Amino acid sequence: MVPPPVPPSVRRGIPGLKLFSMTAGLQRATLILGLSLVGIFVFAAIFAPLIAPYGFAQSASDGVDFVRQQAPSAEHWFGTSVRGEDVFSRVIWGARTALFVIAISLVLSLFVGVPLGLLSGYLGRWVDRVLVLFMDAMYAFPTLLLAIVVSIVVAGGRSTSFGGVLSAAVAITAVFVPQYFRVVRNATVAVKNEPYVDAARVTGASTARILFRHIFANVTQSLPVIVTLNGSEAILTLAGLGFLGFGIEPTQAAEWGYDLNKALSDVSNGIWWTGIFPGFAIVLVVLGMTLVGESLNEVLNPILRTRRAVAAAPGDAITVAGIEVAAPSELDGDTTEAEPAGDALVKDSTATGKETT
Repeated sequence: MVPPPVPPSVRRGIPGLKLFSMTAGLQRATLILGLSLVGIFVFAAIFAPLIAPYGFAQSASDGVDFVRQQAPSAEHWFGTSVRGEDVFSRVIWGARTALFVIAISLVLSLFVGVPLGLLSGYLGRWVDRVLVLFMDAMYAFPTLLLAIVVSIVVAGGRSTSFGGVLSAAVAITAVFVPQYFRVVRNATVAVKNEPYVDAARVTGASTARILFRHIFANVTQSLPVIVTLNGSEAILTLAGLGFLGFGIEPTQAAEWGYDLNKALSDVSNGIWWTGIFPGFAIVLVVLGMTLVGESLNEVLNPILRTRRAVAAAPGDAITVAGIEVAAPSELDGDTTEAEPAGDALVKDSTATGKETT
């Protein structure tokens, strides 16, 4: 008796390695640069208590007050602020505040925008009309103005450490929910009449099971790109709130936008370090997240991936969705030699079985 064959073991690769292998050239360099900047930002945020030499609101050490507006030195790498705080420490602690706000706002946006988009696109009728009208009204508001209004309502004039971060995150969530809703809703409308959805409906599957078991996985391919790009937008919105005075109190948490606001008066006096370093931190983090988002868009977008394959291999056949199509040179009319008219007639008559005169 022949023993049954042993099924081959499934190799599980490193998460994200296949996605990284799909990039090449300038795109791979862009992705590496973006991931490096984001990695430094996350590392600084997580290990802020170990990296920062002082607290975010500390203005004295061993009973001795720091010199106010001191230039960068060996003791204070980025100098001190007008309140005598160490600028380097506030930049590092500001990374932690930004990470908390980004994480909370993106999670809340996904948990609110994605289910509403699924329901609106699948149910349609009056539910769809009401939700679309409400989301379009929110989307019509200026981003920063909407965040300011929500921040005032949520904070209620009180800004504790947790309350300040939560109010800023909720304010940013109000800006992001319409974006996720529109993306998921449009994708749901496009796939809700597909055969696999009809089959699940015929078998008696509940609406919740159809939405989250059959439709959800097919309408969320673009969400990683949107999440990455919204991360950079969240930092800019948080910095805008802090710059205008609607962010987090400086005694509760460090925030880059607030530090930029306090550095305005220093610029005219030649004190550049109080504004350069917080602003440079914002630019680097936003740049890193934007580079990662654009690289993911080029990898995950099937249209861009097909175009890149055409440009990379002009003489080879292209495979799209498992179907091999003709090589680009065969599809290009300028590079294909025209057949003589007589040969074309002969081929046509042979194929159709009709005689030509």
